Amino acid sequence: MSATLSSAARRQCLLKSKQSPIRLLSTSSTSSSQTPQNEAPKQNKTKNLKPLTPSQQAFLSSALRVNQAGELAATLIYTAQTPPILRREPHLRPLMSHMYDQEAAHLRTFNSLIAKHRVRPTALYPLWSVLATGLGWSTAIMGKEAAMACTEAVETEIGDHYNAQIRTLLEMVGEWEREGYDVGDEFQELIGTLRRIRDEELEHLDHAVEHDAKKAEPHWLLTGVIRAGCRGAIWVSERV
Repeated sequence: MSATLSSAARRQCLLKSKQSPIRLLSTSSTSSSQTPQNEAPKQNKTKNLKPLTPSQQAFLSSALRVNQAGELAATLIYTAQTPPILRREPHLRPLMSHMYDQEAAHLRTFNSLIAKHRVRPTALYPLWSVLATGLGWSTAIMGKEAAMACTEAVETEIGDHYNAQIRTLLEMVGEWEREGYDVGDEFQELIGTLRRIRDEELEHLDHAVEHDAKKAEPHWLLTGVIRAGCRGAIWVSERV
């Protein structure tokens, strides 16, 4: 299992970004350089981008903030689950390491994006850290099946969450294209990033089901409570 970020390092990464309206992809610039005399000048085309509306800026800021918070929670869940699970199920080390490594990469991605676009991280970082650690540890103590059911529940909600974000971004793209505007490269890259991360989260869901998540008792109650908690955390982190 890869080493997790230290508490101090996570705080430093989260706090170095200052609150400011997101300026994601609302303007574009074309770099210019002198053309050598023996080459024909190249024609640069500046994309015709529509500035983001205040509501679009708010949506993008909220999306990056909640995604960063969610991926932080995921790394802490796996960090807390891994020691108890591996004591009883050492053969699961590659799987747990694989899922943790992907979540850690997702966290690095959103840490970079919120810093780049000066988005305020969630103010409830300490609370989510405690709750995520407690959820991971408690489900692992209950057994492998409960830990996998936790992953199943969390990834079900996260998959739906990313799908909703992607649909909203695609609606924005469709609106711009109908109005004759171009779509910025960064915006297209963001959509691609969200799709990739969503697919990796759903891969974790499949792994959990393959490793007896459905055998947790009582499965319906455990997953129902965790899913409700995830929905509540998402709603709050989008706003606070």
